[in-house]
Amino acid sequence: MALLTPYSKVPELNTATLLLVENEEQLQSKLANAIVQYEKEFNVNVRLSRKLPLPVENKGTRPRIDLIVFIVNLQSERSVQSVESSLNHLHSDCFLGKVCFLVTDARCGSHTHERLVSIRKLAAVHQCPVLCAEHKTADGVNAAAVRLLSILKVSAGMSPIATTALYLSTLTRCSVTSDDLDEE
Repeated sequence: MALLTPYSKVPELNTATLLLVENEEQLQSKLANAIVQYEKEFNVNVRLSRKLPLPVENKGTRPRIDLIVFIVNLQSERSVQSVESSLNHLHSDCFLGKVCFLVTDARCGSHTHERLVSIRKLAAVHQCPVLCAEHKTADGVNAAAVRLLSILKVSAGMSPIATTALYLSTLTRCSVTSDDLDEE
């Protein structure tokens, strides 16, 4: 079993590669289409996977992956378990600005609150951002695509030096607070 490493390949000129990992594939294809259709200053390759590890057969032709996004449906315990098992297939260097979690259905009850806490703990341990997204509307998917493209630009090294950690933290801030979850 080979670990996925972030710096094992040479980057392509003016190109960034995004890997969307989702067990249930509810948001994955909609988000990939929104990212590809969005106008940007650099080329974006979007790869899709249900889980890690990635197949070994195409390792030689696979481009360098600049950002890995784990999409977690908080309505599904299986989705959370899939992310937890997939994390074991990443080299520790991937967690240095190359991984984030994108959660959906964050406002739907006590089970989702427990799962969100679980994902936030995983993110804190690995020092990765957690984004919240609305996947049931086109506007929600487009907003998630814009946020991911901004993060991808930074993680692929295509952002000017003036981009600060404070700016990146505003992009990765979860819009759903624990107070919002407690009200429902």
